[in-house]
Amino acid sequence: MPGLYLQEFSPGQVIQHQLRRTITESDNMLFSNMTLNPQPLHIDFDFAAKTEWGKPLVNSLFTLGLLIGISVNDTTIGTTIGNLGMTDVVFPHPMFHGDTLRVETEIISVRESKSKNDRGIVEFEHRGYNQNDVLVAKCRRQAMMRKKAV
Repeated sequence: MPGLYLQEFSPGQVIQHQLRRTITESDNMLFSNMTLNPQPLHIDFDFAAKTEWGKPLVNSLFTLGLLIGISVNDTTIGTTIGNLGMTDVVFPHPMFHGDTLRVETEIISVRESKSKNDRGIVEFEHRGYNQNDVLVAKCRRQAMMRKKAV
């Protein structure tokens, strides 16, 4: 598994994820409909054209899911026990159809579990940028991670 174990993370470490994803109209429509989100700002071109944006915005929860999903292969695939929480989620700039998301992850903190010696908690800060290097999403995520057997 390419995921990292608790001992392989260190505070201040920054991981530049190689996977990138261009968001399509279909992605945005499907996600909005699958989550029963009828916000016309996402799914109604006529409505969105009359807003300050002039076009539909990508559903921010899709952006958040993609932000974290892109990070998984380089950080937690096969080595995480589970997410504990996500905090400080912000979307300082919208995503639009045709935008490409790239992600970097900074390790904020690492600590061993106080109750179980086979695991610990890593706090990640995921940052997503569009193709123009504009910050479009950021969140902190706390995950329970496996320790590598000694």
